[in-house]
Order: sequence, then C-alpha cells, then structure tokens
Amino acid sequence: MDRFDRTRRLVGEEALEKLKNARVALFGLGGVGGAAGEALIRAGVGHLTIVDSDEVHASNLNRQILATEDSLGMKKTAAAAERFGKINPEAEVEPIELFYLPDNSEMIGLSGFDAVLDAVDTVTAKIEIASRCSEAGVPLISAMGTGNKLDPTRLRISPVEETRVCPLARVMRRELKKRGISGVMAVWSDEEPLTPSPAAIDENEKPRRDTPASAPFVPNAAGLAMASWAVRKIIEKA
Repeated sequence: MDRFDRTRRLVGEEALEKLKNARVALFGLGGVGGAAGEALIRAGVGHLTIVDSDEVHASNLNRQILATEDSLGMKKTAAAAERFGKINPEAEVEPIELFYLPDNSEMIGLSGFDAVLDAVDTVTAKIEIASRCSEAGVPLISAMGTGNKLDPTRLRISPVEETRVCPLARVMRRELKKRGISGVMAVWSDEEPLTPSPAAIDENEKPRRDTPASAPFVPNAAGLAMASWAVRKIIEKA
C-alpha cells in the first residue's frame, strides 16, 4: 500500500497518473494558498510551482498551515517546499520568491500549466493572473476575500460574475469586465463579514488599515475548495 492508495481507490489509476504528470501554478501561500498547496501535493499533483515573496510571521500562526514555531521568519516558499517535500518527496516543487505584478509577470509563463490557482490578495496581481491565463487558455480559479468571516459552509465556487457580498469580488467583476475577460472561476463566501476590532500589527509586518481579522476556518476551507476544483479539472482530461 503506497501513499496514494486511498486516492487511487477514489479516482482510479488513470486519473492518478494524470495528476502525477500535471503542472500546477499556485500564487500566494497565505491561509488560502498554503492549504491549497498542501492539498494538491497530498492529492498527487507531481509538479507544483509556488509563488510568494512573504515570510512567515507570528500573526500567521492562528490560521496558516505553513506557520509553525519552527518556520517563523522563513520565506513562505521555503517553508512550503520543505513541508511539501516531507509529504511527497517525489513531487517537483518549484519555489519562486516573487511579489507578482504586471511589470514582472513575464518571468513566469503560464501556458504550460494544467491549472492555475490565485490565492493572492493584491487586486493588480489578481487581474494580471486572470489576463495571462485568459491569453494562454489555462484554467484558473481565483480566491476572493476570506477575512472577517467564520463560517466555511458559506463558501461557493462559481464564475466571478455570479459573486456577491464580497468587496474584492465586486472589484474583480468590474475590472475583468473592462478587459473583456469572463468565466473566471472564483471561490467566495456569501457570509456577511463581521466588523473586526482594532488589533496590534506584528512588528515585522507593514501596518495596513484594511488588515482583516481572520481565523483558521474560512481561509483553509477556501484553499481546499480551490485544490479540489483544480484536481477535478485535471482529472476531467484523463
């Protein structure tokens, strides 16, 4: 019995082989992205490119799967590569330490990927990822806001045009429409956001007036939903 025996019984040998040969790109390794990346590795994805520029901070410990006492101060790409390698050492994990934006997006060509997951929280980057995937014809799923929410059962997957409630989704709908991009799949929550109280900011992080409150439930569940969607898209080709 090997590490993928239970997965093989669920999806079959052909699909498992497809996952092993699949190339997936993941942008962002926070609460959403960390959970998505680990799920992809555990599901059997054989080639995973991970893109992030941030470090693991103490404020990440309450929700981010990559954050432990041992990983504090590490680059998230390094922490992820180390953790994922311990789960499946046969998987190829390519860490790229980069704050992805339009002016450096050509550093990562997306046309060779079977799926792309966007778990970043910068609107400019999200739009660029969507534009690049649209041009390359690569399946994309994009995470909308998961902060200030507690109920993971309110998460949904739909084209971004069908989203509501979420302020980030509203901006994405507008900006993608301007660019003539439609059908981008989104993970989003229809839960009305709670109003967070003021809190101290980690001394190693740049203060942000809009820093949301968060707990482990919604970000991690959103990451699992994104990974599930990507795996199912890859399996559909099997």
